[in-house]
Amino acid sequence: MKIAVISCIHGNYEAFDAVLLDIDQQKAEKIFCVGDLVGYGPQPNAVIAQIRSLDIPTCVGCWDEDIVEGLNACDCSYPSLLAEKRGIQAHEWTNKEIHPENREFLAKLPYSLKEGNLAFVHGSPHSNHEYLLPELDAFVALERVLSTESDVLFCGHTHVPYARTLDAGHIQVSVARGEKTQEISFTSPLKRIVNVGSVGEPRHGRPNATYVIYDTDTQEVKLREVAYDHQKTCVAIIEKGLPAIFAWRLAHGLEYAERADDPTHVCTR
Repeated sequence: MKIAVISCIHGNYEAFDAVLLDIDQQKAEKIFCVGDLVGYGPQPNAVIAQIRSLDIPTCVGCWDEDIVEGLNACDCSYPSLLAEKRGIQAHEWTNKEIHPENREFLAKLPYSLKEGNLAFVHGSPHSNHEYLLPELDAFVALERVLSTESDVLFCGHTHVPYARTLDAGHIQVSVARGEKTQEISFTSPLKRIVNVGSVGEPRHGRPNATYVIYDTDTQEVKLREVAYDHQKTCVAIIEKGLPAIFAWRLAHGLEYAERADDPTHVCTR
């Protein structure tokens, strides 16, 4: 069976609509979403309404959590004070825009989903704010997959798609307990982490939406990239009064335009 996995739509209905059309053309039988329906983009209510109407199984994302809990959209990763202020501005705009029934829908989303030997989370099994980057230490990456008791872990949050295979092998760990050292060993089967990228705010260097098609019979992973009228969303971002820099980075598929503003800034929340 082919399944589609999407993430980080971020209120970009134009991108979401284009991805749904591509999923239909790929003949995927089921769609999973690993969160962040809102934040940054100009159509959060339309995105949630579509997710609800299609009854797509969805995990809660960090932005979804923040809108429900009022945590100011802080994931302690903003590279500058200016970027952090813009994040808070986007949070406040979304908080005012979101309809009560949609806020209630976000509040009921589960942290994770399971389907057979597949697991779905937004950031990682440990935290919705943890980035599972492709260069993550292999032992840590393996631990994250093993903690879900699955073979394939689907996630998002980084906005950069990748598929990583953690080869099967024997693992031995030495643990110091006082004057004694305990040897722990086990054999790990092959595991995979699949980051599905971002539908609504890509950060892989192009404005195209990304998502993943996974074949449960062949275990094949297809990283899909879908072009759409991103300029329409850019115009809507500006018309809605969101920071214009969000339109710029959407058009360029880049995360930060102000990285060099104050590189010593450290978010302390």
